[in-house]
Amino acid sequence: MSGSRQDLQARLPDAGYAAGWRAVRMLPEPVARRLFERAGDWATHREGTGVRQLRANLRIVTGGRLGEPELDDLTRRAMRSYARYWQEAFRLPTLGIERIRRDTEVPGAELIRRARSAGRGVVLALPHSGNWDSAGAWLTDWLGGPFLTVAERLQPESLYRRFLEYRESLGMRVVPLTGGPRPSSEVVRQWLADGGVACLLVDRNLGGGGVPVTFFGRPALMPSGAALLAARTGAALLPAVGRFDGAGWRVQVHPEVPVADRSRTGATVAMQGVADAFTAGIAERPEDWHMLGRIWPDVPPDPPRRGRGVTA
Repeated sequence: MSGSRQDLQARLPDAGYAAGWRAVRMLPEPVARRLFERAGDWATHREGTGVRQLRANLRIVTGGRLGEPELDDLTRRAMRSYARYWQEAFRLPTLGIERIRRDTEVPGAELIRRARSAGRGVVLALPHSGNWDSAGAWLTDWLGGPFLTVAERLQPESLYRRFLEYRESLGMRVVPLTGGPRPSSEVVRQWLADGGVACLLVDRNLGGGGVPVTFFGRPALMPSGAALLAARTGAALLPAVGRFDGAGWRVQVHPEVPVADRSRTGATVAMQGVADAFTAGIAERPEDWHMLGRIWPDVPPDPPRRGRGVTA
């Protein structure tokens, strides 16, 4: 394959996202919503690996209580919810802060204010649930300034830069997980020590620093960084679970999870507290948990059931 062809293929994802961003913002909201619902239904019918993993994950979340038709319906609703996240991601800068302020409920927000009034930083630990971008836009408005988050470095670099500029346009400060001028953990630690707020997605462990927790009754790994950062800076560790609420959004902030010390044992105990809060929050509306990746080692994707599943 020639260098120019490789370069073209590398640029295609960014070009696709750029086209999507422009096109979806131009559509009336009801039209965009129906279009993305149909895309979610199509993806469900296609039975790719991610959809089949989501279905397996939802079986665990619902305790195996659903029959196959009910689980099919829940999976379809979950993919519609995931499609709604992307529809809103493309359109969020055009919605306006007044709409986000009006249609967002955040019970437990006073816990954030209480910690900051005491001069402490705050680590908000979140799962991939609801719309974390709209929650971020609400949070920057409510705080009256930015919060910090860490983003995985996407490829190609132009796509990463596009997402970076998008989230910074919402008022966030984004630090790359890898490849930045300073280690991301060092940047976040300083931010928290100065009394800032950091939001970290922690329901899936992608690195080698995970600690064992029980999540929906099964062993899993969660990244320890949120607990260790809280321990090292004195920040409050607050789990928060988002969901959709009609045409708007809801984020439940749970009580502070204490972190005993900076040890791995201390982080394990604290992250178990986070996992317990996630379990309670996700169980209330499992279709809004957008987890198409593998969480539990013994829970692989469901096999294709219609003879037309694909592998990606």
